[in-house]
Amino acid sequence: QVQLVESGGGLVQPGGSLRLSCAASGFTFSSYAMSWYRQAPGKERELVAHITVTSGRTTYADSVKGRFTISRDNAKNTVYLQMNSLKPEDTAVYYCNANRGYVNFWGQGTQVTVSS
Repeated sequence: QVQLVESGGGLVQPGGSLRLSCAASGFTFSSYAMSWYRQAPGKERELVAHITVTSGRTTYADSVKGRFTISRDNAKNTVYLQMNSLKPEDTAVYYCNANRGYVNFWGQGTQVTVSS
């Protein structure tokens, strides 16, 4: 059974940091590119960060460049999103995605709220 379980979300003040984790099981994690998406209320889901199978290349949405860092540990079947200098506009549900060709797996999401 495929599972992607996100954790690490919560309430943080502007300027603060959070580290999201996504633990994968039920598929060959090391063969899948991994991404983090987010969806704010009333908005479409958007790609935040992406990392290739071998961690050789990462890409980021312009809105998070220089503040967020995606990484993966294939030995632990886990992908991370380090989020620094958080802003209120980063408030959203954050989703983990695994992709290989036409195959996509999604997690249930974790809420991140940035507010004073």
